[in-house]
Amino acid sequence: MRAVAAMAAGRDREDVAAMFQVSLKAVDGWWAKWLEGGRQALVCRPRGRRPGEHQVLDEAEQQAIRQAVLDHCPCDLGLSGQLWTRAGVGDLIAKLYRVRLTEQGVGKYLRRWGLSFQRPDKRAVEQSPQAVRVWLEETWPAIRAKARAEGGEVLFADQVGIRSDQVTGRTWGEKGRTPIVRRSGNRFSVNAMSAISTKGRMHFMVFTESFDAGVMCRFLDRLAGHFTHKVHLVLDGHSAHRSRKVRDWLAAHPDRIELHFLPSYSPELNPDELVNADLKRSLPHHSRARGQAQLAAETRRFFHRRQRQPHIIRGYFGGPHVRYTLE
Repeated sequence: MRAVAAMAAGRDREDVAAMFQVSLKAVDGWWAKWLEGGRQALVCRPRGRRPGEHQVLDEAEQQAIRQAVLDHCPCDLGLSGQLWTRAGVGDLIAKLYRVRLTEQGVGKYLRRWGLSFQRPDKRAVEQSPQAVRVWLEETWPAIRAKARAEGGEVLFADQVGIRSDQVTGRTWGEKGRTPIVRRSGNRFSVNAMSAISTKGRMHFMVFTESFDAGVMCRFLDRLAGHFTHKVHLVLDGHSAHRSRKVRDWLAAHPDRIELHFLPSYSPELNPDELVNADLKRSLPHHSRARGQAQLAAETRRFFHRRQRQPHIIRGYFGGPHVRYTLE
């Protein structure tokens, strides 16, 4: 447009070409387009094939493959494996439509369909989708409403075990030589139980014995001592949580704590699971524990540090599967 404006103002084509550092052919082409169609004739248009032109699969076939990838595992459709790869999708296309595509070609289709290569979430086959739906739509709203009516507070709790020989994550090392992590040959472990709320509150207890009804009652005693109002505690259906000893404790303290149980095989619905994952990620990277007492001390330090970081505790409730607690 600037070159055409200069030509229209009476400048020579040679001067215009020199001014904009283009060839005479370019200037002549622009001027010819301007004379023929005006401003619209100078608008740049994409070159090459139009999107979707000359594709091997038509729109209906593409939609069928995309839906199959989203709704099924490869093994459901007579292919090998449980996770989709480009090769697996290519095998499905070949099986259904007798067309063999390269992996690069399959990848272009997948990206065009709005799909990306991701790490999948795991779900127990025993999980009941109906029970999860009832929890999200009926049970959880009722618990929250009851806690508000009573002036109480809802906390989510879970227990976790930490082992001395557990090493997670990656480290830098020389190419071709796997780094070696030195750790104590003595295997030991500690356990912990924690409870968190959307207000950024965290309570915990670290212990060395196995988790049972006695430990659970001790945790309830300690938890009740931190509150002047009633606590609604949400946790999984572990046998210790449902034991007679715990039921007796609850019956003796009806105004202190009330338990609510998540659907079976649904740990992803518990925000405190993210605390456990955070603990296991944090400890191995700097742990130098040579004994059980040291490992317990490091575990307590982690919880004390998080107690001073309520913004991180509130962040646990922002996970995609636990965001329902904030709605």
